[in-house]
Amino acid sequence: MSFNPTSKKPEAVSSREQEERIKRFLATASHDLQSPLRHIAMYAEILLDDLQPMLDSEQLQSLKTIMDKAQTAQRLTKALMGFAGTAPQITINDVHLGNVTRDAWRQVLEEFPAGGASLDADNLPLIRSDAALLTIVLKHLFSNALDHHGTAPPHVTVTATREGADWRITVADNGCGIEPAYQERIFDAFWKLPKADKVSGPGLGLTITRELLGALGGDISLNHSDESGSRFAIRLPA
Repeated sequence: MSFNPTSKKPEAVSSREQEERIKRFLATASHDLQSPLRHIAMYAEILLDDLQPMLDSEQLQSLKTIMDKAQTAQRLTKALMGFAGTAPQITINDVHLGNVTRDAWRQVLEEFPAGGASLDADNLPLIRSDAALLTIVLKHLFSNALDHHGTAPPHVTVTATREGADWRITVADNGCGIEPAYQERIFDAFWKLPKADKVSGPGLGLTITRELLGALGGDISLNHSDESGSRFAIRLPA
């Protein structure tokens, strides 16, 4: 058997290959989710039309919630499909940052209930951005805050300040922090923070967050992290 010392090692993956891998993953996952989400929304609407006179208020609200959640998930997966393509479909509108923040927080708590979790997101401004993509960004940051909280109930604070031609949005939590040795790697695709007591996710959350903000003309960085919590800084063009 011959050996070529110049051959590429299997584990040596370039950043370009890593990016393409992420986009293929997002495109496939988003495409496969569209059909079941469409059917959930469609059947919920049919049930609303056919059964509305016979339903009590709680049953009616449950069906409306199912339809609303399915339609929201459809919009988010379409946004991800656009991002995964060569020409991301971005819709810039006036976005009330406070409403988007509270909606993202509510969605995360519904998926990952956390006792005593609280959000401080007062006095946030009206900005120009893509609400669907920004919701995904905030959901990933909130999910991390809930997943890596310390002994105290999770608490997240979101603030925003105007800095010249940009908005600077800060998302701070009271979690257990990220060890200095790992802080340079948290945005790497498929890298997961070691957690002995829990099953790790795919390691794409912060990578997707960075890529989506890049598509919006912004970026994200870890501004601070220690045992008192972590603080992420988001920059978006004003």
